[in-house]
Parts: sequence; structure tokens; C-alpha cells
Amino acid sequence: MSIFSRISMGGLTVTAVFVACAMAAAQTLEAPVEPGAPMELEPPMEPGAPMELEPPVDPAAPPLEPDATVEPNATVAPAAPAAPQRITNPVAEFAGIDKITARIITFDVYIDETVQFGALQVTPRICYSRPQTEEPKTDSFVEVDEITLDRKIRRIFTGWMFAESPGLNAVEHAVYDVWLKGCKQKSEVPAPDAAKTN
Repeated sequence: MSIFSRISMGGLTVTAVFVACAMAAAQTLEAPVEPGAPMELEPPMEPGAPMELEPPVDPAAPPLEPDATVEPNATVAPAAPAAPQRITNPVAEFAGIDKITARIITFDVYIDETVQFGALQVTPRICYSRPQTEEPKTDSFVEVDEITLDRKIRRIFTGWMFAESPGLNAVEHAVYDVWLKGCKQKSEVPAPDAAKTN
């Protein structure tokens, strides 16, 4: 069997599925009117006559009491869905791999602090997460610099890293890779201000 025949057979299968769906949809339409049965038709409207539209009725709404009045121009605003809550965290947790030694290291970095991992300097600028009751979404805006062999600093990455998709914006270097693991409120590593006062 050639590739072309497989494709054409797939086309027949898709056509058969389409016909089956169309037949099922036709069966769900209103029952046909018997020939000779009287039909209820609305009288035609005169041009320029104002249209009277009935407001849509919510089947879940309780019925109105007979003495209740409804304002003609009253509108009910739909409830807006609650926006996901973002938590700003003071610590970003990264993982890095040294491709020479094949070691993976996890390290914490405070916001606006620079930590050196091999020849890379990692500086998170912000780290957001969501409450545990919501779908996880952790992201951080990070700047990564490389210290070259002639002791110059060269920016190799500036952007957002996403903990749920580490391969999306991870830093890929010839020797070191770095990616975001998460955001934290606390760290066992002392804060940069606390380290300076000790």
C-alpha cells in the first residue's frame, strides 16, 4: 500500500465521520411539520415601526413575584471572574548543570542579588508565583552575564524564565545551563543585607 492510498483512505474516514455528524445533527432539529397542518406566522412589521424585544429569561433565576416591578432600563452586570492572584517572592530558586562534571546544583538567589555559578552571574529582578490553591505558574525576570576568559562581562540572557516550562527560556551555555525551579518566601541562605551586617 502506498503513502498516497493511505492518505486517500484517511480522507474517506474523515468524510464518513463528517457525514455521520451531519446526520446526527439533522436528527436533533425540530420535528418536521405535517403537510396541511396550520402554521403560526407572525404578522409582518411595518417599516420604521419600533421593535419590541423581550429580555432573555434566565432559567436558573427565581420567578418574579406578581407585585415585583422591574425597571425598564435596569441592567445586571455579569460577575467578573476573579483574576488569578500573583504573589511576589523575595527569593528565586534556580538549578544549574555543569556539563563538564555532570553535577546539578540547586541554589537560591535573592531578588536584585547577583550570584555566580561557574562562569555565569545570575540576577533575578522579580519572581512571581500563585497560591497553592490555584494552578501553578511561577515566573521570574532574570539577567544572566558570562565572565569571559579575558575577564569581561557579557550579557547572554535577559528575559522571563518559567518554572513549569524550564526548557522554554533556560540559559544554554557551552559549559553551564541554568533554569528556574521556583520562587520562595524564605531561604536558608542569609539575605544579602544580613550578610553585610555580620
